[in-house]
This record gives sequence, structure tokens and C-alpha cells, in this order.
Amino acid sequence: MISPARKIAYEVLRRVEAEGAYASDLLHAELGARVKAEDAGLTTELVMGVLRWRRLLDFLLDRQLKKPVARLDLPVALALRIGLYQLRFLERIPPRAAVNESVELVKSARKTSAATLVNAVLRRASNEARVPTEKFVAPDVPVAERLGILHSHPTWMVERWLARLGEQRTIALLEANNHAPRLTCALHDLKLREEIFAALQRAGLRIEAGKILQSAFAVSGGSPTRTESFRSGAISIQDEASQTIPLLLDVQANDRVLDLCAAPGGKTPPLVRAAGPSGMVVAADRHAHRLRAMREQFKRLALTNVRLIELDAASALPFGAFFNRILVDAPCSGTGTLARHPEIRWRLQPEQLAEFHSLQTSLLRSALERLAQGGRLVYSTCSMEPEENEQVVEVALRGVSGFKQNVGSEVPHGLKDKLVPGSEGANLFDRDGYFRTTPGVLEADGFFAAVISRS
Repeated sequence: MISPARKIAYEVLRRVEAEGAYASDLLHAELGARVKAEDAGLTTELVMGVLRWRRLLDFLLDRQLKKPVARLDLPVALALRIGLYQLRFLERIPPRAAVNESVELVKSARKTSAATLVNAVLRRASNEARVPTEKFVAPDVPVAERLGILHSHPTWMVERWLARLGEQRTIALLEANNHAPRLTCALHDLKLREEIFAALQRAGLRIEAGKILQSAFAVSGGSPTRTESFRSGAISIQDEASQTIPLLLDVQANDRVLDLCAAPGGKTPPLVRAAGPSGMVVAADRHAHRLRAMREQFKRLALTNVRLIELDAASALPFGAFFNRILVDAPCSGTGTLARHPEIRWRLQPEQLAEFHSLQTSLLRSALERLAQGGRLVYSTCSMEPEENEQVVEVALRGVSGFKQNVGSEVPHGLKDKLVPGSEGANLFDRDGYFRTTPGVLEADGFFAAVISRS
């Protein structure tokens, strides 16, 4: 027999590898109310753990195999990774169960001929499961390669961060990427804080205050999506740095607002609420199916004063009017979200950064053309890479007049009164005026934003 948790975990990992799906989306779809809480917890641990530690797992497995794990049939590779992750990282799992159920996974995938191999490799791995990994890495391995193995990241990514951040900050970033991120929510009406928190606690959830925003809070001990507070639209699940981005726009009542790359829609609701019934908010995206998903989300949040438009924002925008506020939350590599989306680190290739840069520059230039005089634009990404961040802003503003970038570490108007009292909001902005969050520092995803105004 294979436990439900391992069975679901195997199927999710198979689809991540074979279909290019995202683990978080699949887990959300698979772990409904019919799945026991303990099974849902173990499934999530196995899926995210195997994805985060894939390189290290493969490095250890390759020592026991005649050919690399990457060249094995996918069901065999997944069974080995799932088994070894339990042996190495989950002390509460009996080694016998980790080995035997991996063997059963291979058999259920009709790879019975590989059952003996899986059994033998994992039994040997079980014998050395408490030996520190450092013992298996040769001392003459270059530092980027060594860190890439031990912290399970691509070497090219580690090399970039070492060159820019230095070894100490790079290691801190690598470690943060391998820890499960806080499950953070947004409270949509601060006046209901006590009422909502009491309801969540009655549902068995533990609550911790946000690190940046008064409206943000972290939950543990259960799923907020199963609560009435979520179903009624009183709260949403959203990383705290992500919640901060739309606040940088300082939207006022009656404003005309354009959310140019709106899907999946998490940053649109605060824009709609701030603009009010007399304002106008246009949320655009190039994918119709993502706009449909946004429409369903907005129904839960009871948001009606928003227009959804399908368009390619990298080309000239089809608007005659100008907008007082524009948000360009650009598609990006996602290197600031590797703890939340660990599969990105294995899919992203260095040459893609130049492709993202080109697209992002086109998006920003298109948006600048529709910004009204006296208006404000925020360009943001969830990337840690300069090519997608400050270099995009520099290129897009080069040779154009009438635009001014926010400079200095002072917190922009519109955000100050929303910060957690006593927090050092100024450390969110560098001396060039760029907003930055780093995983591990504020227990939030890595975000970048530039605030640009038009005179």
C-alpha cells in the first residue's frame, strides 16, 4: 500500500516535470477538503522539499548509480528523490517506510524492473543518511559549485549572486530559498481586524503580525482558504512584499488607474478600493484564461468597479486617455520567489534574463506613454536580477524627458501610514530610491520596484 500523501506527492512532482506545471497550483487543486490535514501536510513537505533539494538529492544518488538520476526514467528518478528526501530530511519518517513506499511507487508506475534498483540504492543511502553532506563534496571544488551542491541551486545562479552580494549574503539568500515561506495574508479592512482574527483563531489558526504592513499577517496551523473569512472575501493570501507594491502608487479617490500586467490579480484589489466608486481601474493581461480566473476572484472579493481587458502591453496601448496611476508588475524570472516556487531554479536559463529585459523594457515604455502629467507609475518585479530591475528602468528612461524617478531612501507618501508602527520603513528603499526586499531578511519574497512620476 502507498500512503495518500506519497501518492499525491508523486503525481504532483510528475506533472511538474512532465508538463511544466507549478507545484503550488497543483497542490492547491489536489489538497481539497477530502484530504486529511496530516496527509496534506506531508504531501506539501515532500513536493516542496524534493523540488528545493533536487540538486543535492541527485548528487547523493549519483554516487550510488551507474548513470545519473537525470537519465533515468522519470518514475524511477522521482521515487528515488522522494525516498532519499525522507531519509535525509524527515526524521519522523521510519526509514523502512521511506524505502518500501518508494519501491511501491515504482511498481505502481509499471516500472517493476527498477524496483530492485530503488530498494538497493535507498537502503545504502539509509545507512549514510546521518553523514553530513559536506563529507561527500571534494575540497577542491570551486566555491560556486560547492555552494550550488550543498544549497541545491544552479551553479550559474550562485556565481551571479557571489559576484554581486559576496559569500555571506549569498549563503543567507540560498538558505532562505530552502525554507518554507511564511503563509501570509492580507486583511482588507483594518477596522475588522479583531473580529477577523478572533474568527481565524476559533478555526484553529495561529496568527502572527506582519513585518512590513499593518494589514498583513501570517498564519499557521491550518489553511486559511477553508475559513469563512476567506470565502467571504475579508482576507486574501498574498506575500507581504507583494502586498506593498500597489501601495507605492498612492491611488486616490477618482483616479484613473491602469494595472497593465494584472494577472493573477493579487495587486488589483487595493487599487480598486483606493480609487473608489468614482474612480476607474483597468486591469489588463494578454491571456484570456487568466482574466477569467481574475474575474472569479473579484467575485469573491465583491469588486465590481474594475474593467478587464485582454491586450499585448508590449505594443502601443489602445487607449486614448491618460492614467493618473499605472502599475507595471512585469513578467519576470521570479528569482525572488524560489522558496515559494522552487521549480523555477531548475527551469530558468541565464540567457532568458536578456529576453525578460527586452520584454520588460517594451512594457515600461508603453506604459510611460499613457501616464498623465502629475501621474505616478510603479514598475515592479519579483526578481533579484539587475537586468530585470534597475537596468530596465535606466534603459526605458534614457533619452525621454518629463519623467522623474523617486530618489533616496525616504518612504514615498501613501505608504508611511500603512507600515507597522516602529518599523524601519526606510530600509525598504536604497539610496537610488528603489524598493527592494530580500528573502530571509523580512521573511518575504524578493521584490523590486521603481516609482516614476511625470511632470
